[in-house]
Amino acid sequence: MATFLAVIVALGVAVSFVYNQPTILYVALVFSIIMNIGSFWFSDKIALSLAGAKPIDPEHNSDHRDLERIVENLSITAGLPAPRIYIINDPAPNAFATGRNKDHAAIAVTSGLLTIMERSELEGVLAHELAHVGNKDILLSSAVVVLVGLVSIVADIFLRSMWFRGGRDSDSKGSNPLMIIGIIFIILSPIIAILIQLAISRRREYLADATGALITRYPEGLASALEKIGGYDKEPLKRASNAMAHLYISNPFGAKAVKGMAGLFMTHPPIEKRIALLRDGRTAE
Repeated sequence: MATFLAVIVALGVAVSFVYNQPTILYVALVFSIIMNIGSFWFSDKIALSLAGAKPIDPEHNSDHRDLERIVENLSITAGLPAPRIYIINDPAPNAFATGRNKDHAAIAVTSGLLTIMERSELEGVLAHELAHVGNKDILLSSAVVVLVGLVSIVADIFLRSMWFRGGRDSDSKGSNPLMIIGIIFIILSPIIAILIQLAISRRREYLADATGALITRYPEGLASALEKIGGYDKEPLKRASNAMAHLYISNPFGAKAVKGMAGLFMTHPPIEKRIALLRDGRTAE
């Protein structure tokens, strides 16, 4: 979060220099502080809303009662308070955890995940998400949803305004090297934000896999679940977004989205390596 604060301030410096308006820097600083605070308190609500997640109703749905029991049992095993449970009405199998701490955590699963998973596989997925809660990943991962979006939106606004200006003052400022550097930073800042997002996500997924396997004492359950999720080749999540991609247990855009050059910007480590590590402790060939 401190890094994102620094990126926003640097973005404000670049924009204020390009427009020769020091006030922009102060506005960017205040705005970034407000967004950091907002992302701490409301990131879970924002993430759940973006995903279209709805709270379960175990009184009227037996599947939800079973899901609630599994989460409660795994939470006891992990020594964690039982999180709130949400359902995303989508056939693509996936899940994520969010919240600011273990006492204010939530787990969301898709209806497709409940449909295709055996009980041991579902336990593996839920244990993985509880591992994110126990490993204190959820606050940072949820806050990144807000902050990545913020950096991208701010950069986009100023880039569009620069195009709208149509190159005014180009004769007097166009040759200024500092102005050129500022414009380059405005263009690159969304990429910097995404790289921070990737660095956070990939290494925490491996740890959550390992911790989840310890909670269930059955690594094969999660490995089999990841196989099914990775093998799902139909439509991706309907409400998938780049800002939220790192939250999910697997890439919400589907297996096709990580092939070729797109694989360089995956929010998750290769699913084959995750499965291999769970099964025999070595990376995939």
